[in-house]
Amino acid sequence: MKRRNGGTAERRNGKLEGRTDVPLKGRLLAVDWGTKRIGLAVTDPTRTIAQPLATLTRRAGRRFPMRQLRAWLDEYAPTGIIVGLPLTADGAEGSAALAARAAAELIATKTGLPVVLVDERMTTAQAARADGVGGRVDRDQRAAAILLQGYLERERR
Repeated sequence: MKRRNGGTAERRNGKLEGRTDVPLKGRLLAVDWGTKRIGLAVTDPTRTIAQPLATLTRRAGRRFPMRQLRAWLDEYAPTGIIVGLPLTADGAEGSAALAARAAAELIATKTGLPVVLVDERMTTAQAARADGVGGRVDRDQRAAAILLQGYLERERR
């Protein structure tokens, strides 16, 4: 996986570290990790706005639903993937963050697409506050869209 400066993303103790090289053009797809449900969002081709896309269901004890994700990747052909990293309130990595890192690693390996891990603290709370605004949208999808829109805005700065 390449970084913007041409180097590769480092793997420390089997984990993705640092930024990976997300191309400057093309759609991005966001994955909002959850133990039971995984929210997806996608950008428009110009990367102006993120929109909720779908929710993948995880069954206890089962692998990441890669086949379901691949169908969305085939349909939207993103050039990069943003995966939410669910840190604790104090910024530490708990079991959910470790699981999200493992999912990001799997996605990167299986798809060959660049993957960026982004702090997702508060996206679910923001999505819950937005319930009922803009029509009925699944909270997990809305959280993925909030995560992705935040990423877009940081990249513009």
